[in-house]
Amino acid sequence: MKYFKRKLDDKNRLTIPAELRHEFEGGKVVVTRGFGSYLHLYSEAVWTGEMESALAGKWKAPGATPVVFDHELADMADTLLEGMAETSMDAKQGRITIEQDLLKYAGFDRDKEVAATKMPGGYWRLKAPTN
Repeated sequence: MKYFKRKLDDKNRLTIPAELRHEFEGGKVVVTRGFGSYLHLYSEAVWTGEMESALAGKWKAPGATPVVFDHELADMADTLLEGMAETSMDAKQGRITIEQDLLKYAGFDRDKEVAATKMPGGYWRLKAPTN
């Protein structure tokens, strides 16, 4: 499964489909602002294995601009880390809580579904459908 839609419950929780819960079991779930008005959802494995090293500039080629002087990397880190929230999926129903400021940033409304798409790299991109 690479796509799903769900409504938020009255406590701002998103239910992860049963087929995908194994991706988020046993650890934290990281929710960040994404690019545009998207939210990004990372499992603990993807966040620690990919994102932390990428935000530290470890993917840069030898001889590239040192990370402390890299404006593009700093801007990406600001976008992803501003409002970042760590949560855990509840084991019984597979729900994760999304913080109110992140919901506002992405324009989510409890009366409409949230669309989730699995992206290359193993993270999920959440958006409010336009219709």
